[in-house]
Amino acid sequence: MELTRRQLIQAGAATAMSTALPQFTWAQTTLQADGRTLDTLSDGNLVLPKSFAFGETPPDDAVAILAKYGITGDTMTPDCNVTLLRTGDRTILFDAGAGQEFMPSAGKLIEALDATGVDIYDVTDVVFTHAHPDHLWGVRDDFGDLMFPDASYHIGRTEWAYWTDPDTANTIDDARVTFAVGAKSRLEMLADKITLFDGDQEILPGVLSRLTPGHTPGHMAFEVQMGRESVMLLGDSIANHHTAFEKPQWLSGSDQDPDTAVQTRLGLLDQLSAAQMQLIGFHLPGGGLGRAERFGDGYVFAGEEA
Repeated sequence: MELTRRQLIQAGAATAMSTALPQFTWAQTTLQADGRTLDTLSDGNLVLPKSFAFGETPPDDAVAILAKYGITGDTMTPDCNVTLLRTGDRTILFDAGAGQEFMPSAGKLIEALDATGVDIYDVTDVVFTHAHPDHLWGVRDDFGDLMFPDASYHIGRTEWAYWTDPDTANTIDDARVTFAVGAKSRLEMLADKITLFDGDQEILPGVLSRLTPGHTPGHMAFEVQMGRESVMLLGDSIANHHTAFEKPQWLSGSDQDPDTAVQTRLGLLDQLSAAQMQLIGFHLPGGGLGRAERFGDGYVFAGEEA
């Protein structure tokens, strides 16, 4: 009997789960309201040198702040949280994870979906915060085909223009050339299925886009309506739970435009803390759900149990 592509993908997910289940809690967060369910699914984690965020000379107090959060040594291992929204007629992924071509510690989304009872053919929409590898590269499966073949895809207009521009690979910094090449090839696969949008737009029912540039030129966050409240999906606009909160004014090498990213981060943290709006961060711990609380002259990430 010839195996179908669907059966091969599911078999691969089952094999990976058998070896990886002890390492991950696949569905880490669940919120429910008015027939809408919001989960965060583990795509694994990244392994990054500290220099990726701080350069070769970290700011004063950076080492001490990281140590408070148990981060020592030369590397950081941030979680990767893909958000899943299920409504009556839609199954929406916010970002697609890293896939199998970025780094071995990430690319676990299919296992997480399988553990949650969601099939790749159930996904109706994939909405991108931005086009960095850990958010985009999972749209392509091991066969070079779309991982979610029945889905519609949505990305900010500025982000699409930047990463599909043939000149981006020639003008981006050397460390991100592979980001540009990989983004262009994958976005071109989506050309017939993509919808472009701008900031402050209801892109899907109960999902409002919010332009949050700096990490990338067209980075988007999203306000997702859950009953009488909303949850802000941050993507990488607030990219960690330590220095990005305590010292949001610090420049970060992980941002493509560090100065703009600082202004975006400060504005978001002020809004989120004042409104006590729940947030989900792609690289925040424990599934990423929490709130921003004022803390001295900065903020702190207060994680919440769902």
